[in-house]
Amino acid sequence: MKYIITKFIGVFITLFFASVIIFIAVEILPGDPALTILGIESEPEAVEALRDDLGLNDTGIYRYSSWVLGLMKGDLGVSWTYQIPASDLILPRLMVTVPLAIFAMLLSILMSIPLGLYAAFYHRKTKDFGVMIFGLIGLAIPSFWLGLMLIIIFSLKLGWLPSGGFPGWSNGFWPAFSSLLLPALALATVQTAVLSRIVRAAVLEFSNDDFVRTAIAKGVSRKKVLVKHVFRNAFITTLTVMGLQFSFLLAGTVVVENVFFLPGLGRLIMQAIANRDLILIEDIVMLLVLFVIIINLCIDVVYKYIDPRLE
Repeated sequence: MKYIITKFIGVFITLFFASVIIFIAVEILPGDPALTILGIESEPEAVEALRDDLGLNDTGIYRYSSWVLGLMKGDLGVSWTYQIPASDLILPRLMVTVPLAIFAMLLSILMSIPLGLYAAFYHRKTKDFGVMIFGLIGLAIPSFWLGLMLIIIFSLKLGWLPSGGFPGWSNGFWPAFSSLLLPALALATVQTAVLSRIVRAAVLEFSNDDFVRTAIAKGVSRKKVLVKHVFRNAFITTLTVMGLQFSFLLAGTVVVENVFFLPGLGRLIMQAIANRDLILIEDIVMLLVLFVIIINLCIDVVYKYIDPRLE
């Protein structure tokens, strides 16, 4: 219990400092939001009046306090550009970005763990080098370029999957799922290249331990030892990378969402930056930070469950 309480205290401290950094970073962005909204040919009096309405003439401390207190009450504020509650803009986008990140992470896990174990089993053999070459290629290929290649092959040439857009979950599971398949694969390829190498390295690290030699001496096959015994011990290292990758996927879908014209958080934050919609920018970035912190907290709890010796 003490372990969990300590972690929760750390979460609140991290959120506080993150909110301060986000607010300061967004506030010093160049440009006048009021001038951006009204246009460069607007009358100075109109611009000044809009600045008053938006609260831009208030002190930074007052604006920060109002924003944070609103977040604590579940009030994300009103978008300056769209003049509707920011939550009405963000929540529908979450229904695209979060499933996309989860789907990409699942694809990465399903591909990388077998590849990593396969490479470890055939360590320093041709099959091992083949997996490592795949990993290097996967790391070198940008996800947006891979996304374009997938569109050309599976959408334009074969016609199997949609090239972009998102019909919404209300129109059926398969239409929505199929529209996320190619972008998820584009995101998962890079993550698979990283995670498979981590799995391989973690498994090889434990392969020479005494319990492995004992199990093999008792007649247990090397493949069974790697899968049932070695990988179980190597799972903590792998889990760390999985958590980092999922955090990256949530925050790193901006380019891929634009390639596939997906109405997710990535496209929304790009539009908010272009429009100097400070409230919307701060809300989205803070939400992504919250997701990352929650994911890391869940990983810490799983660590404690796997290894009770952790303090």
